[in-house]
Amino acid sequence: METKLTQLLNIKYPIIQAPMFLVSNVAMVTEGMKAGVAGCIPALNYRTLEELKAAIKQLKANKVEGGSFGFNLIVNKSNIKYKDQLRVLCEEGCDFIITSLGSPEETINQAHKAGIKVFCDVTDLRFAKKVEQLGADAAIAVNNQAGGHRGNISPQELTNQLSKALSIPVISAGGVGCKADIDTMLSYGAEGVSVGSPFIASVEAGVTDEYKQACVDYGAEDIIMTERISGTPCTVINTPYVQKIGTKQTWLERVLNKNKKLKKWVKMIRFSIGMKATEKAAKKATYKTVWVAGPSIEHTKEILPIKDIVSNLTK
Repeated sequence: METKLTQLLNIKYPIIQAPMFLVSNVAMVTEGMKAGVAGCIPALNYRTLEELKAAIKQLKANKVEGGSFGFNLIVNKSNIKYKDQLRVLCEEGCDFIITSLGSPEETINQAHKAGIKVFCDVTDLRFAKKVEQLGADAAIAVNNQAGGHRGNISPQELTNQLSKALSIPVISAGGVGCKADIDTMLSYGAEGVSVGSPFIASVEAGVTDEYKQACVDYGAEDIIMTERISGTPCTVINTPYVQKIGTKQTWLERVLNKNKKLKKWVKMIRFSIGMKATEKAAKKATYKTVWVAGPSIEHTKEILPIKDIVSNLTK
């Protein structure tokens, strides 16, 4: 399955194990590399820079030929750790960085000096052209089938648009749960895929067995959008608790969001509260089950080791 992505990262299969908040970890990425794919972890999964450094060192020691590893950076002002995280990644080294939610200009400039490739999340052609002009090595086309904070355009339309207009590789993110889905995305013009939700129900994932089993028990029709986590629409499994609390912002949040001076702070507070609630649901057995996932869990039939999930995606 040789594509421009496999050539860029020197991997066997054109698959990036997508960075998932609270889910992705060193064990998952290590097993992904052994299976011939690239793995990525959100830098925000580490509370301190020392923990981030330790993870990088471990992944460098675990790296094998045919595998690759990277980290995801939230590059907007809401992430006060961003600049320090970027500095550590450039000092310690990794194969690639995925940027999200903001301008990647500084990341591209600094990472390239350190020999690190930069892939940028985009949801439309306008932003994709901007990141190409800034020097991005690839664009990750986040479509309306992605888990978490998704785009608004279908996989076919978005991938077609970007692959025809850009000279850099396009990686399709969202809607991949089996090999047939990968083949379809490549037929649209993608040079690879970013796959997240199918890896939640893995032996190595650092979340509760209840969360993993939910990805087995629920399907595509059980994925809904909620504003209750970060203030921005996010896909979650429609558990009884999600049904109970509703999916819309509170009336107070809606009022405050209309105030331009207060909007940023309201979003930051909502994001902080929502992430703490999500962490409790992901890491502990609790009735407050807010589990982030995408519709591609439709293909998840059992909890498996990473190597078997990669095998199902490639054979």
